[in-house]
Amino acid sequence: MPTSLQQDLFGVLPSGERVYRFILKNEWLEVSLMTFGAAILALRTPDVGGRLENVVLGGGELADYLAPNKAYFGAVCGRYANRIAGASVCIDGVKHPLSANEGYDTTLHGGKDGFDARIWSARIVEQNGVAMTLESPDGDQGFPGNLTATITYTLEESSLRLGYECSADQATVVNLTNHAYFNLAGEGNGVILGHLLRLGATRYLPLDERYIPVGDLANVEGTPFDFITERAIGERIREPHAQLLLNRGYNHTYVVQGEPGMLRFAATVRDPLSGRVLTVQTTEAGIHLYTAGFLDGSHLSASGRPYVADSGFCLETQRFPDSPHHCSFPSTLLRPGETYQSETLYEFSVMTTR
Repeated sequence: MPTSLQQDLFGVLPSGERVYRFILKNEWLEVSLMTFGAAILALRTPDVGGRLENVVLGGGELADYLAPNKAYFGAVCGRYANRIAGASVCIDGVKHPLSANEGYDTTLHGGKDGFDARIWSARIVEQNGVAMTLESPDGDQGFPGNLTATITYTLEESSLRLGYECSADQATVVNLTNHAYFNLAGEGNGVILGHLLRLGATRYLPLDERYIPVGDLANVEGTPFDFITERAIGERIREPHAQLLLNRGYNHTYVVQGEPGMLRFAATVRDPLSGRVLTVQTTEAGIHLYTAGFLDGSHLSASGRPYVADSGFCLETQRFPDSPHHCSFPSTLLRPGETYQSETLYEFSVMTTR
């Protein structure tokens, strides 16, 4: 079955700007995207019995994505995903104050008006993909340089490919990710603590009380952060480990094994109830595991069910948080004439045995 593509109006912002939805569909997957935040609205895939369900958390209408208590459902986060300490970066000896939107001195997911809250321009790519582009002006949330960012979503059999590309006319820092929350049992269908997770990572980044990396790459062996061998997400999530207590579960970046820049294994998640399997490959240095410990029931699904803690999990492929302040971390600096590139593949299948 070839990929079909539909486009319609999803909603209108209070400013009067229109937000469009694109629906890509083949025999395995149906993916809904919108131009607000370049977000994944829904992703429907079959369970072991062939039943299609949406496995991505999100609202049913545009207003659900405009709440002041952001959860970044399915959105592209930028100009810098995750956190930057001190709400500032220093580039070539020049300090650039940034928008602080967590506490008084932390920039989270690009600032108060990040890429998740912008309308991206969209174009169809070869009938099985949609490319969305955003022009971020010099000084946007404090970041230097005019930046052009593009994400291309491509449906390939049972996979969704995410390709990111950026260029800038001044030296700046860039770190993009998609903040989709998954529940392989179907969005709104309970919690994900019984999902089985395996990560291609032996190290992770511990955080301080502001959720900023302390600078170490800690070994996961013997800790609740060890997912080298598959085990349930909830198996050790309630242990009195300082990092788990601080973050209400997992909210940490793991160092993906292998060479950054090469597409390689990062994670597999299996749901024994539905039989659905998600495998993630990425070119990125890190993958951020978030088990939605800060969801408090104030966000509702399209069917009106509240999203509570542990309702979903995020596997956000990205560079490291706060890299501009850690010279030992992979650089996130982008200079004129260079191209920021990143690729992530979400592949869906079903378990052959349960």
